[in-house]
Amino acid sequence: MIRDASEPAAIAEAVALLQRGELVAFPTETVYGLGADASRDDAVARIFAAKGRPSDHPLIVHIADPAAVTHFAAEMPGFAQRLADAFWPGPLTLILPRRPGVAAAAAGGQSSIGVRCSSHPAMRALLRACAAAQPAIFGLAGPSANKFGRVSPTTAAHVQAEFGDQLLVLDGGPCQVGIESTIVDCTRGRPVLLRPGMLDPGQLAAACGEPVVRPGDMPQQAPRASGTLEAHYAPRARVRLMDAKGLQTALDLLGADAKHIAVWSRALLATRAAGVLRRRMPDDAGEVARQLFAVLREFDAQGVQLIWVEAPPPDIAWDGVRDRLQRASAAG
Repeated sequence: MIRDASEPAAIAEAVALLQRGELVAFPTETVYGLGADASRDDAVARIFAAKGRPSDHPLIVHIADPAAVTHFAAEMPGFAQRLADAFWPGPLTLILPRRPGVAAAAAGGQSSIGVRCSSHPAMRALLRACAAAQPAIFGLAGPSANKFGRVSPTTAAHVQAEFGDQLLVLDGGPCQVGIESTIVDCTRGRPVLLRPGMLDPGQLAAACGEPVVRPGDMPQQAPRASGTLEAHYAPRARVRLMDAKGLQTALDLLGADAKHIAVWSRALLATRAAGVLRRRMPDDAGEVARQLFAVLREFDAQGVQLIWVEAPPPDIAWDGVRDRLQRASAAG
């Protein structure tokens, strides 16, 4: 069931369900999440079961206010605090040392935990209501509201299509960022970028005062984190990335016989085939991120078997989009 997230009654209904250990879907500025009380292992187990997600694959915990991080994190390194000061509320997840005995199921059994403070007004209203409830809910474990490994949802309708009418979905409109949060590991003495998003390494480094490194540049093994499997974000159709020249060559080779193919490209491509579904990709990385998952879902709904996508430019502004498309194509 979809409820308008701006209605106080919908927020109250969601809080009541969460207090009973049930699941609720909610909007964030990145994607829609599937949430439960992060401190209740039984409730968190329902998330894993609903998504078909392995229980050792950690979830992100959403908090109402940056100060609430102390409920879940045992330590906040200085550079992590500077990142939080700069980007919270916003599309940034920090991996921090977990307080013993807190949210072990949400953390996938790890000694670290991912924490985020969303900027979406409906999500913030929900979290504030959870914190004010008796008994209080200090944070919501909330991975993307889709089956494990599939395309993330950016509208309430996407969530309903994934899980049906029985799940309460708070409708906060289309997500403004469109891809999941940037994840920075703060457990190894320096900031390590585990998952790119719309915050690029230069922005992160400027905010925290030191370079942000990749996991391969650090000797210690990175903690597991959401959305970092090689194959992820996949539609039913097979995704293939090509440059503009490769796309045109492939269309030319198939000629009029091409069918059940969707093409998303910045370049204007020619084809003689009536069975090719074409859509123009924006030139701006932020706009592509906003459209990405909705476009993949739209192509799936059209029944195509192949989705050919023009590879993003090498600029760092496209890192988040490139990461999602590479993982989507790896699932094919």
